[in-house]
Amino acid sequence: MEDVEARFPVRALERAMKVREVIARAISGEISWIQAAEICRMSARSMRRWKQRYEEMGYDGLWDRRHRTPSPRRAPLPGVERVLRLYRERYRGFNMRHFHELAARDHGVALSYSIVKSALQQAGLVRKKRARGKHRRRREPRPSFGEMLHIDGSKHAWLALVPEERQTLIAIADDATGAVLYAQLWEEETSNGVLSALRKVPVAQGIPQSLYSDRASWAVFTPKAGEASDRSKPTHVARALAKLGIEQILAYSPQARGRSERLNRTLQDRLVNELRLHRIRAVDAANRYLRDKHVPQHNERFRRVPSCPESAFVPCGDVDLEQILCIEEPRVVGKDNAVVFHQLRLQIDKQPGRRSCAGAHVLVRQHLDGRHTVWLGPRRIGLYDAKGRPHTGSASSTAASASGQAA
Repeated sequence: MEDVEARFPVRALERAMKVREVIARAISGEISWIQAAEICRMSARSMRRWKQRYEEMGYDGLWDRRHRTPSPRRAPLPGVERVLRLYRERYRGFNMRHFHELAARDHGVALSYSIVKSALQQAGLVRKKRARGKHRRRREPRPSFGEMLHIDGSKHAWLALVPEERQTLIAIADDATGAVLYAQLWEEETSNGVLSALRKVPVAQGIPQSLYSDRASWAVFTPKAGEASDRSKPTHVARALAKLGIEQILAYSPQARGRSERLNRTLQDRLVNELRLHRIRAVDAANRYLRDKHVPQHNERFRRVPSCPESAFVPCGDVDLEQILCIEEPRVVGKDNAVVFHQLRLQIDKQPGRRSCAGAHVLVRQHLDGRHTVWLGPRRIGLYDAKGRPHTGSASSTAASASGQAA
């Protein structure tokens, strides 16, 4: 570049760069060749000569006159035209790295990422990004798979074809490998949604050592916004984590959630475009695509090898996750042998060995499948469906499992 600047005046270089950008826009179809000639203030004949030089020598032919022969590393014009047309007609809005991966995988594009990036930017199809901010020291990932998991909810217009709807994507990622272990769209980031997400991981991998999250209402009780949280009043999720022996780690700033924020940005940048590309409009279809296609492809692309080969996940064994990962609240049985739970009246049948359950202190659990159970110590004294009606054939008392006794 220094030799070129020494050989040509600055104004000549600026004009050549302008011509290159205009020709790239004409090749991409953004403007016509007649418009390109008018912008560069030249005749149609001169523009044809510039176009011919561009076709023969690539970008170098527009201003580098040192070699008189085409560069051996030049990108073939038909390949560049195909990439620009592919992006403009099918993948507009995709980031350059994502587009290059899809173009190479699905369309056999052999051009390097730098050439594709330069062509898209010169054609005006992708903006050049601003320089990054000040340098920050990166925290090293945990050494073992399962030593720390990140969980976060991202509310966004995930279905680009239905922009008026906004869903929340709850995702769980491993700190050591960067692998996404769970991702699903929900209406809101609720305790039930988080517990459902946590239910999937132990079944597939085991129980992790710690869980890292922000200070959302499901994670910790905060008496007043902006003030310190009160861990003496555990939430449903905090109680479940404590029973499973999972350390709960809270972030106190957006910068502390860097890995979760980057994952959300990556998913927003890639998943939204892929759902639009596949014409997906429904949440159920989007969740199937997430589970079957996007998450496996994401992990294949971004998963890294942990520094320690041994997994930190602990097998579940005989732990009854159903009795731990649930909504649990204490109640006192009324004189009519019923308890009220979230506007549902749960009628308790007569129990063997007891004249009445009135006045007894019980635990009511709402399970992830919608059912409700009532527990008196280690014994279940009631089983109900989502509407509070006694469950058919299962309303009798049964002995609780070891995890149920831990309640």
